[in-house]
Amino acid sequence: MPRGMSFWLTQQQMRDEIKGVTRRCGWWFLKPGDILHAMEKCQGLKKGEKQVLIYPIQIISTRPEVLFTITHEECVREGFPNLTPIGFVDMFCKANGCPPTEEVNRIAFKRVNLHC
Repeated sequence: MPRGMSFWLTQQQMRDEIKGVTRRCGWWFLKPGDILHAMEKCQGLKKGEKQVLIYPIQIISTRPEVLFTITHEECVREGFPNLTPIGFVDMFCKANGCPPTEEVNRIAFKRVNLHC
């Protein structure tokens, strides 16, 4: 079974299929072609809660980049067309407890259909 990746803060962008890039503090082991389950939430589930699949994704590319170098074009790819790069960096840093100078993993992906 593919590993799950949480999209708790961007689950609506995923459902609307306007997100094709994510930035993570980690996930350095990913490589193009890997298949993951995009999930609402993977950890911190309360008793009785279950993981909810959004849809499977395939990794297209990964690369390290310094967070504060994000462009508006990339904010759009992240699913935040109304955020400025400064606004995105501020939101990301608050959510992840990191500084704007953090080297993050830029992960491009696409939705895939898994046939059993």
